[in-house]
Amino acid sequence: MYDELTKEDIKKMEEEIEYRKVVVRKEALEAVKEARAHGDLSENFEYHAAKKDKNKNESRIRYLERMIKTAKVIEDHSAKDEIGLFNTVTLYFEDDDEEETYKLVTTVRGNSLKGLISIDSPLGKAILGHRVGDRVYVAINEKAGYYVEIRSIEKTVDDGSDALRSY
Repeated sequence: MYDELTKEDIKKMEEEIEYRKVVVRKEALEAVKEARAHGDLSENFEYHAAKKDKNKNESRIRYLERMIKTAKVIEDHSAKDEIGLFNTVTLYFEDDDEEETYKLVTTVRGNSLKGLISIDSPLGKAILGHRVGDRVYVAINEKAGYYVEIRSIEKTVDDGSDALRSY
């Protein structure tokens, strides 16, 4: 399965890779070198922590490079009155009698705590392409789901302001 990313997502990933290779890698190698100088490596906590940080950075670089290599580049092709990528939508949740506002983003930008819902999430998949006034069923699994009503759509473009998730 390919990750669906925008050109802006790929650009941000490339910037992060460059930063990690030039800045973080250098700092991590220096920390390992300094900790190694403290003596007995078998009981040297700083050495093991520095090695762990160095390995975590290298893993993140490989992860980002793999995502870029296998990415499917997407763009928003929704009509003016349809929900599309990077649109901010206000939804009415019937079961909770509440309204909530979300922005639809790519998977790597998803962060439900900040109101950024992935187009690959059950809610994102369900509302994508719908219009104001539509009542949409959001399937959680084969036996459960809920209804939302689309109250408003604010069209926006990808300005790159949504941060990528980091690990």
